[in-house]
Amino acid sequence: MTRKSSSVTIRDVARYAGVSVATVSRYINQNAPVSRDASERISQVMMDLSYSPHATARNLATHRTLAIGLLVPNVDNDIFGPLFRSIEGVLRHEKYILLVATYNPAIWHEVQMPVGPHNTDGLMVFADALRDEQLAQLAQANFPLVVMHRTPDPTLNVPFVTVENELATRKLIDHLIEAHGRRRILFIRGPRTQEDARLRERGYRASLTAHGLPIDESLFLDGDFATETVRRLLVAYLADGKRNFDAIFAGNDLGAIGVLDVLRENGLRVPEDVAVVGFDDSRLARFQTPPLSTVRAPTEDVGRMAALQLVNLVREQPVEQATLLPTQIVLRRSCGCPYDPHSLPARS
Repeated sequence: MTRKSSSVTIRDVARYAGVSVATVSRYINQNAPVSRDASERISQVMMDLSYSPHATARNLATHRTLAIGLLVPNVDNDIFGPLFRSIEGVLRHEKYILLVATYNPAIWHEVQMPVGPHNTDGLMVFADALRDEQLAQLAQANFPLVVMHRTPDPTLNVPFVTVENELATRKLIDHLIEAHGRRRILFIRGPRTQEDARLRERGYRASLTAHGLPIDESLFLDGDFATETVRRLLVAYLADGKRNFDAIFAGNDLGAIGVLDVLRENGLRVPEDVAVVGFDDSRLARFQTPPLSTVRAPTEDVGRMAALQLVNLVREQPVEQATLLPTQIVLRRSCGCPYDPHSLPARS
């Protein structure tokens, strides 16, 4: 089936895939649903024929939109403010506009992506805002693409920018165990679909194992990085009479805020009865009562690096395939520290 890409047309792709030209066009432009079976056939044929429609189209002045898209699963998290600002600052300097949209990948066959090849020159994807299949479609069509807080399939050659999660969490749990003698640490997970959440859990488990402490599955709660969700989970947990913990890792700072509220409502003192830690070092962390010990994630740097990488991709300039940014442990009163010492590096 192999042919020189310069001679391959959309009609060739349609013929070999056994679909109409219109179906191939919908697949490429992501502007209408295409069945999973047809998508897989089209994707395979495009790879076999080395067909890259957008690489050619981008050479045409009429294809330029001077817009960059950003897809996020929601805008509930406190980190999105600084993330958006840093991205917009880079793009404004580079003479692009930013189009931000929320998207639920669960309905990808019914609802087209609000931003993508049909209205932007490139796309940034936050965490799990797109399915693996959608990332593959965009990558195989050579559409400029950068993902954040997620490691894509290495065969796709999609650049990504993320932060250190596992070692930072491990060191924070180490601190609770070694400095404050905590042994029963309740772990509130983030969304299982998000890489950040999974890596934080790995760090937690690694710390317990290194200290010879058992992995007690009763000390895990399934959260979603949202304050109200964590509140409900912890209220229900305490209502069952479970007070078998002396510390809580809340998954992120928003969850930790919910934890602090529930503990206060139940007459449990922080940190005397229960130590509490979070992740992100959001703008509210230091203003909690008590101030929250957490991990400082360089959110603005993530946005800045992702935007710069994408601009380079659009301009067909070299990019870094993988960017892993360091995090820092910030110790405040909620873990039991009497004051705020200098941040501890989370990477060696």
